Amino acid sequence: MIRKITVAVSVLVLVLAASTVLGCSRGGGTTTSSPASSETSTAPEGATTTSAGGAAQKIAKMAVVTPEEAKDFGWNQQGVESAKKVATEIGAQIEVADGSGYEDISPVLRELAGGGSQLTIAFASGYGTTAVQQAQDLKVPHIIIGQFEKGNVPGLAQDIETNAQNGAYLAGIVAARTTKSGTVGIVMSADDENWVKMAGGFAQGAKAAKAGIKLLMAQVGQAGYADAAGGKRVAESVIAGGADVIFGMGDGSSFGMLEAVETATPPKGADKIWFIDVIGDKSSLDKKGVLLTSVVWDYSVAFKWAVDQLAAGTFGTELYYLDVDNGGMTLLKTPHLTPEVLGEVDKAKQGIIDGTITVVETSTKAQVEDMLK
Repeated sequence: MIRKITVAVSVLVLVLAASTVLGCSRGGGTTTSSPASSETSTAPEGATTTSAGGAAQKIAKMAVVTPEEAKDFGWNQQGVESAKKVATEIGAQIEVADGSGYEDISPVLRELAGGGSQLTIAFASGYGTTAVQQAQDLKVPHIIIGQFEKGNVPGLAQDIETNAQNGAYLAGIVAARTTKSGTVGIVMSADDENWVKMAGGFAQGAKAAKAGIKLLMAQVGQAGYADAAGGKRVAESVIAGGADVIFGMGDGSSFGMLEAVETATPPKGADKIWFIDVIGDKSSLDKKGVLLTSVVWDYSVAFKWAVDQLAAGTFGTELYYLDVDNGGMTLLKTPHLTPEVLGEVDKAKQGIIDGTITVVETSTKAQVEDMLK
């Protein structure tokens, strides 16, 4: 049973939360089930779009599918909150199928289409191949994650990508301007495409902001996404190596990284250890004031763009990248960021946008390791 959530136009725009179970770049994991519940109401007028056949239609109802339940302060919650925000904006109902797991989601997509979804967001890269096929079989437009050109089918499938390295570059500047030990650390839950891009961007930003800064990097495991104990253990080892700022990319393991930051003894030269998160906002969980910032991924801008592409008849004809220039990649503002640091971040952001700063995209862990030398 799919859990239904209806969003009306009068609902306040939901604040994006998030940051842990990353369906964005991995396609496997533990299947979980969404609790069955149902809640319905009358949908207001929807957004006008153009169908695959060119006929105008209203998006009165849309849907979003995530691998895990949308209460993880991470990938799944961010995707659902972003989808809800867009549904509210265009006046459409939304059906949420969170906790759908990582196995074949064809039955879920068919059920959503049968229930009236006119635009379905398949929010995990592991869903890509299946979602593209189902979009064509069902003749229902689907938003696809992380498939590049293979995820685009004119009128039916629209792929969304990220320039995550650009957001991480800004986080590297913050880390470099904050460290007192002169060493910052990168902790990844796995050798993951987006983590590698972000690690490279972070390293470049830190080095640009502080000459001679030392960077350490460690990985939790082959697929340590949900390994909180491993995240804590590895973060502690990086802190023991002298890092007083930890850039943690981990899904569920990031909670362990955060715990390590909260409880470890600061290294020589530092009086506190800081944590920089990714994808969402863990501020409500930060009881000890160690969350320095987060590289927030706001997918609502991508989803709204996709709706506009449907209306224009150009859905599925080009790739869309979350980036700093379109508001898809932003740094979470916390009380710990000084005006001076924020000013430097804004200057770097503008440099990325106007092309005076080029952040090299790293595609392998070895490339990142070379940058750390």
